[in-house]
Amino acid sequence: MKTVIHRADSRGYADHGWLKSYHSFSFAGYQNIERMNFGKLRVLNDDLVQPKMGFGTHPHQNMEIISIPLQGALSHKDSMGNKRAIEVGEVQVMTAGTGLTHSEFNDSNTDAVNFLQLWIIPESMDVKPNYEQHKFNNIDRYNKLQMVVAPKDNIEHDALPINQQAYIYRTRLDSGHALDLKPKNADNGFYIFIVEGSLTVSENLLEKRDSIGVWDVENMTILANDTAEVIIMEVPMH
Repeated sequence: MKTVIHRADSRGYADHGWLKSYHSFSFAGYQNIERMNFGKLRVLNDDLVQPKMGFGTHPHQNMEIISIPLQGALSHKDSMGNKRAIEVGEVQVMTAGTGLTHSEFNDSNTDAVNFLQLWIIPESMDVKPNYEQHKFNNIDRYNKLQMVVAPKDNIEHDALPINQQAYIYRTRLDSGHALDLKPKNADNGFYIFIVEGSLTVSENLLEKRDSIGVWDVENMTILANDTAEVIIMEVPMH
């Protein structure tokens, strides 16, 4: 088993006034040669968008983009004709493929929006762009894994499809509860992000917004030290 720990206060940080953004990996003005990616996981941004502000129309190509709101609602509009609000409890995925443009705005007059955005390097290049969105039942992640994203050729339950052999899970663990993790593929590793609470992984204590990457592992256990909200990304390492 191999591990790498990224503490919350070691992340890159950018304060643009309207946007406060923490970067687990190199992004925009934050460049760290030791923090370029974890396997096929290229970006994990923790963004806080102020009221009536947002990201204007901008392009993406050949990237799997997953957005997970933690607080508030984000209005999305794209070149495929989608115009939706993404709310807490929902997950949005975009396969950028040959190319698309989109915008994201916080339409609230009073409340900031906090959301995570993940970029995963695709399995195949220049595919047809795709958009999916789904609201997941919170109770389905209490003390168990709730799969929210899966490979498009291996969809399980209500998981949203992406163009990569990667999976994303959410879980909310009560204090003292443990979960066993086993990778779907031998080459896959786990990148575990603690949204709230405290977790022990491989004897490592992790607190709010800490992350740990684990690979070369057949099975492992995570243990909640108190109530913990966790996002687990299982991605190919090569």
